[in-house]
Amino acid sequence: MMMDPCVSGVINAAASGAARPALRSTFARFAAAVLLGACLSAEASAQPCGSVVTLPAHGAARLQYALAGPDAPHAVRGALVLLAGGDGVLDLDAQGCPRLLKGNSLVRSSPLFRAAGWATAMVDAPSDHRQEDGLAAFRASAEHAEDLGRVIADLRRRGHHPVWVLGTSRGSISAANAAARLRGAAAPDGMVLTSLLTVGTAAGRKPWTAQTVFDLPLEAVAIPTLLVGHALDRCMRSPADAMPRVEARITSARRQVVVVAGGSGTEGPRGLEACEGRSPHGFHGQETELVTGILRFIDGGRY
Repeated sequence: MMMDPCVSGVINAAASGAARPALRSTFARFAAAVLLGACLSAEASAQPCGSVVTLPAHGAARLQYALAGPDAPHAVRGALVLLAGGDGVLDLDAQGCPRLLKGNSLVRSSPLFRAAGWATAMVDAPSDHRQEDGLAAFRASAEHAEDLGRVIADLRRRGHHPVWVLGTSRGSISAANAAARLRGAAAPDGMVLTSLLTVGTAAGRKPWTAQTVFDLPLEAVAIPTLLVGHALDRCMRSPADAMPRVEARITSARRQVVVVAGGSGTEGPRGLEACEGRSPHGFHGQETELVTGILRFIDGGRY
């Protein structure tokens, strides 16, 4: 499979750290982070991010996602449905590039997934959830799960097998919702949640801010599941030590909880400011490590 030389440089930089442990936390990771930033900037300015696919959604709404594959389409290993956090509004342009949430960890890491042979499907908010709070409470609804099921079924019709759903931050609610509710051709083959939302604001000004993954029927999740948090995540919504309670409710025979450390993101203050993508909450500076671990789990191994 042909690999973009820029992205391959990122992977080689990270590999040098694995070969020489003394450099792993200094030069190798720093070089990988710098190279990744250059790669993502070059990709955004030099080429489309994917083909925009439009599907009918709940009611009269429309749903769009950006589908992009690796350089060698015949070698595609499967598809990853990427669900960003925040309000979920990517505002995809005609080239399939997000105008918003560009700093989200899954959006930033999408080129690395493709370099490893996986197609990516970045899902935008449906047409009736583009204003004000975006997806808000809709993330936990049956209609939202069905919409995501349409994306998964569409990917399968295009020949992509397997199809995994990945959600980060508030996107973890969307991913867990799909994994818990969907069955048959619309159901994902596996799920990955990063910086998952486990703490809500019960007395918040907006009721939907109380929503967490615990509000979903997690006992119905029987597919392989990986949960990844960061030891220095100070976002009040996603403490890493809450992940074992999520794992305990999932019935999948294959599941793993991982807490990572390091990265180039500063710890920052506690609170909502720590929930931004370019921080430990978003695994900033650890994109290669995160993608490598996720794909190792998807391939049947351990993170």
